[in-house]
Amino acid sequence: LSSPPCLPDGAAPAPGPLVAAAVAPLARPLGAGRAPLTFPPRLAGFAPPPRRYVEAVQGTGARIVDTRKTTPGWRALEKAAVRAGGGTNHRTGLFDAYLIKENHVAAAGGVGPALAAVAAANAAGLPVEIEVRSGEELEAVLGDPHPPDRILFDNFDPDELARAVRRAHEARPGILLEASGNVSLGTAGEIATTGVDWIS
Repeated sequence: LSSPPCLPDGAAPAPGPLVAAAVAPLARPLGAGRAPLTFPPRLAGFAPPPRRYVEAVQGTGARIVDTRKTTPGWRALEKAAVRAGGGTNHRTGLFDAYLIKENHVAAAGGVGPALAAVAAANAAGLPVEIEVRSGEELEAVLGDPHPPDRILFDNFDPDELARAVRRAHEARPGILLEASGNVSLGTAGEIATTGVDWIS
């Protein structure tokens, strides 16, 4: 198949104009089945939402990042579509970064044992991020001898989040801070003003 693109990646077309064309012997597109008809519209649906969120936090310094919740077999394509929409990719999987979630903390017996277990296993020096759900958990993380590279604040309200961000910056200047939970177009701007680096 040969088809020069009608629009660049990430463009926001108005309804009506041609966005793609294919020129080929008839048997080739028919033989390809539905894949050529399925991929572009599906991936096109991944780009506009990040763009709207990026616009909602413009000027704050916060980045909109995706999650690892992708479709099997489509992960690289879906993440490329997020980038085309102006978003930033988070980790791809458990092989390129550690993310210690609440269930990991519970299974390990607390924040300290969870961070210690990851530190012992992290021979490759991968980035380590831990989810915290309260000020008490944040203090445990900040005082731990195996500090993470990133902290994920889950379901903090904006006032709690602003206090947590100030405390984290006070204790660990430069640490990357992420917010998730209760994120919508209506809340993203306020979340971004708390000083977090990433909103997922």
